[in-house]
Amino acid sequence: MKDILQELEDRRDIARQGGGQKRIDAQHSKGKLTARERIELLLDEGSFEEFDMFVAHRCTDFGMQDSRPPGDGVVTGWGTINGRMVYVFSQDFTVFGGSLSETHAQKICKIMDMAMQNGAPVIGLNDSGGARIQEGVASLAGYAEVFQKNIMASGVVPQISVIMGPCAGGAVYSPAMTDFIFMVKDSSYMFVTGPDVVKTVTNEVVTAEELGGASTHTKKSSVADAAFENDVEALTEVRRLVDFLPLNNRAKPPVRPFFDDVSRLEDSLDTLVPENPNTPYDMKELIQKVADEGDFYEIQEDYAKNIITGFVRLEGSTVGVVANQPMILAGCLDIDSSRKAARFVRFCDAFEIPILTFVDVPGFLPGTSQEYGGVIKHGAKLLFAYGEATVPKVTVITRKAYGGAYDVMASKHLRGDFNYAWPTAEIAVMGAKGATEILYRSELGDPEKIAQRTKDYEDRFANPFVAAEKGFIDEVIMPHSTRRRVCRAFASLRNKQLSNPWKKHDNIPL
Repeated sequence: MKDILQELEDRRDIARQGGGQKRIDAQHSKGKLTARERIELLLDEGSFEEFDMFVAHRCTDFGMQDSRPPGDGVVTGWGTINGRMVYVFSQDFTVFGGSLSETHAQKICKIMDMAMQNGAPVIGLNDSGGARIQEGVASLAGYAEVFQKNIMASGVVPQISVIMGPCAGGAVYSPAMTDFIFMVKDSSYMFVTGPDVVKTVTNEVVTAEELGGASTHTKKSSVADAAFENDVEALTEVRRLVDFLPLNNRAKPPVRPFFDDVSRLEDSLDTLVPENPNTPYDMKELIQKVADEGDFYEIQEDYAKNIITGFVRLEGSTVGVVANQPMILAGCLDIDSSRKAARFVRFCDAFEIPILTFVDVPGFLPGTSQEYGGVIKHGAKLLFAYGEATVPKVTVITRKAYGGAYDVMASKHLRGDFNYAWPTAEIAVMGAKGATEILYRSELGDPEKIAQRTKDYEDRFANPFVAAEKGFIDEVIMPHSTRRRVCRAFASLRNKQLSNPWKKHDNIPL
């Protein structure tokens, strides 16, 4: 008996070594942790339960039968984050460069099936050289099977990808279909075709970092949601994100203890909006002053900064926030901000996370580049996302809400539950100057008359009361009481029931 127990321990030790000490040292020398070290940091101490530790590949081509390391380049299993169950797979770059084989893919598919069956998030730690060339089409089939699992799990359990090394070729499409993608600066990159292929085909000379590094994907492409300095910071932030999310689409978002008075008044908000309607102010200040303990977890902070998305807690419960940012492009909606916010709204709706919208939007960004880029279709994405969402929706208009952009930003007409406005709100078809020039075109030669007409228009429409008269605004509220009013609104909506007509699925304007 002792011999068998010893053999088990010996086999486990070999499996834990992955590709051996030399390769582990090479991984550390690049500032990267090993697959198992990452799992230890991500999960609660001692909570990891591993699956398939001894699985080995079955390939016999190219002399592969001589090297069959246990685990086959990926560590899979489940554990807890702050006591809540998650499933995890962590690719091991020390074993064949973390390349994906048929059995490697089967291990990932197995835990994704279990996550769906048991209703818990899946976290993938990607660090892989791509498909295992020696296995040919079998490894491609493995990728496609993982993709299919990603698709089936979408909207059922949260899926989080952390890119902690290379992720190239077909491998990028699995993270692309997950809900959140985090990257590590200077050590991770994602691209469909690498720099060498790019040079051969297009003659462009580009480095891996420029082509698909963390900066590229968080600022230019919007593929990634955030980038962090190193493995430790990235994994810590994943833990923080998981704390905001429900375990699955049938579970409520978690409720955490909070120590912030629900009725807290913020007198500074009464002067947040400047006297001059064209002067910017920082919308993040409002978000932080409304949130429990000022805690705001921003998503896609570096992309389309004219709109803000992220999570806060109100009375300990998770709420998704979408807010125009007057500091950037005056808070205009454009292609990038519409896409960013639409995806976030749809995530919140899929997982029953209520949505809080702060509005200060002068309209859609004008220009040929926007029109040629399809701002009509992209803007419609956000409109569609808000309109189909059945979760509780509370909207606060702080200043401008002009034109079609007023409609798009969770207006009463898109089934907003509570639509509040501050006294500084201006809800109109367009700004006073533009409206006057259209309405009184014949008087344009008389500046004094036009100035008076503009003032008359402002007095009539540059306020929230016309909309309030029509019932499009439920209440004009004092800025300092925003936290109390918003918290009470969401509290009253806890048992909201609303469903859309039966359909196989909608056809959002992609």
